[in-house]
Amino acid sequence: MNKDQFLSRRRTLLAGAAALGAAGAAGAVQLLGAGADPPVRSSAAPAGPAAGAQATRAVRRPSAYRLQPIAGYGPARGTPARTLVRHEPFLRMSDREHSMVLSFDDGPDPRWTPGILRTLKAHDVRAMFFVCGEMAADNKDLLRRMSDEGHVVGNHTWSHPLLTRLGRSAIRSQMERTCEVIEEAYGERPGWFRAPYGAWNRAVFEIGADLGMEPLAWTVDTLDWTTPGARTIERRVMKGAGAGVVVLGHDAGGNRSQSVRALRDYLPRLLDSGYHLTVPRRQLA
Repeated sequence: MNKDQFLSRRRTLLAGAAALGAAGAAGAVQLLGAGADPPVRSSAAPAGPAAGAQATRAVRRPSAYRLQPIAGYGPARGTPARTLVRHEPFLRMSDREHSMVLSFDDGPDPRWTPGILRTLKAHDVRAMFFVCGEMAADNKDLLRRMSDEGHVVGNHTWSHPLLTRLGRSAIRSQMERTCEVIEEAYGERPGWFRAPYGAWNRAVFEIGADLGMEPLAWTVDTLDWTTPGARTIERRVMKGAGAGVVVLGHDAGGNRSQSVRALRDYLPRLLDSGYHLTVPRRQLA
């Protein structure tokens, strides 16, 4: 799919998904950051601790002061832990450590993802990458690099469809195939998923939980997929910056050179402002 086709399709689907995405974004749910207090859940969320698949490889050494380590214990590889079924996605993380999360969707793309990874590594920062299975299958080396450099890889479906228009079997196929590719290349099953276009429904939450994943949305949308210019992307991130914020950017789906340039500018500014750019931690049931 070329850039024009992708943008046209995305604008069309976003219109249909807007109401559903807004409904999911309405819940003021918090997600765990490393070292954070237990999450505050909305009234719609079930009581009890978050649960899900966790890393099985050894715990990595803590990085610099800017970064908290990822929790590294969990169930055996390929065996998702029992996960609560949510009614809305997590939107932000605990602000105890004055932390933020950077997340990038739709990749990995060998044209743009390496530039993002280089900038993150230069500043000793980890991020989240919500990958599409059809992209991941062709770029497993980038998933292995994400694993080696301590990033969290989440599930963003196989081909980026509007899930609310699909039946349960098709939704499961989209998620399950992507889980398998991630596990093969990254080394563990994903513990997080993000619905394309921010469109969630009961089936999406139930199937995601059944596969051992928690739903994560975002707090700040850079709208970088509209290619507004690197300066505009940077301004949106800095304007929306705050304790607990989850930033949405993209490393695929079109020309993402602006996203790569913007990250080089806003990441050091966030760090200089005292933010810890970190990744979320799962709790097991």
